[in-house]
Amino acid sequence: MKKVLVTGGAGYIGSHVVKALGEKGYEVLIYDNLSTGNEWAVLYGKLVKADLADKETLRRVFEEFKPDAVMHFAAYIVVPESVKEPLKYYRNNVVNTINLLEVMQEFGVNKFVFSSSAAVYGIPESIPVKEDAPLNPINPYGETKATVERILRDLKNSGKDFNYVSLRYFNVAGADPEGKIGFAYPNPTHLIIRAVKTAAGEFDRLEIYGTDYPTPDGTCIRDYIHVTDLAEAHILALEYLFSGGKSEVLNCGYGHGYSVLEVVNAVKKVTGVDFKVVEAPRREGDPPALVADNKKIKRVLNWEPKYDDLEFIIKTAWEWEKKFKLK
Repeated sequence: MKKVLVTGGAGYIGSHVVKALGEKGYEVLIYDNLSTGNEWAVLYGKLVKADLADKETLRRVFEEFKPDAVMHFAAYIVVPESVKEPLKYYRNNVVNTINLLEVMQEFGVNKFVFSSSAAVYGIPESIPVKEDAPLNPINPYGETKATVERILRDLKNSGKDFNYVSLRYFNVAGADPEGKIGFAYPNPTHLIIRAVKTAAGEFDRLEIYGTDYPTPDGTCIRDYIHVTDLAEAHILALEYLFSGGKSEVLNCGYGHGYSVLEVVNAVKKVTGVDFKVVEAPRREGDPPALVADNKKIKRVLNWEPKYDDLEFIIKTAWEWEKKFKLK
């Protein structure tokens, strides 16, 4: 079976993809510095604890493992932190990606699946947003993802034997339906996990940032995708490249959204906990609505999501949170 190197494979999304790869029979090597990942979350393959800034270790891993493809998840992702610490984000998310691509070139590895983000769009001009919409990120995190996408495009256009799939995630949530892995950051900023942790008593209240947006109930609308459906999209992207597919950029979302208040009410319903909710000022740079046009990924990869159900997404997150709290 093919060999796949997964950077950041001990993190939230990476670990779900590693699980999917292992279940499909791929030979997997995980390269992760464990700055935000967890060793227990790696269910398949071998874990090398190392940083992408360490090119010597990276070269040794390539020489010994001889991967057929690379999946790249190792990035900092907290938007407010990226505003305060832009150099940290550019060094890790851009410079370290260049390190990885250079070593891939050295060892003739030419298939790359990149973890990108809807943050590359900034505040889109129209909803749902298509892949050919302008890249106009409004924070350093989004800029780093857009920069790497441009690097990948230029590398492909340089005439080198190289193909990639860049997957632009919308709002990823939920946990492994089998309950083996899930979200494990102590201070999350994403709404569903924050709400679930509030229901579990880990926070005394949930803040809603802005109730005066031009949406039906005044709160922001987002496209939420179950992490297992996202993991399946990565498997399909990998198989697409192995079958000779050309470079593509694809949105990963369900194509419809829920408002913050709709999500909060759904979390209260699923958990049975009427936790405290307070209104807070808008956060700078939050678009009123961000919803994927997902026609392209369905056409190119034949991706058919299985868990397009807000209550199921919340249910898996809630079940994981109760289990994780007991660890």
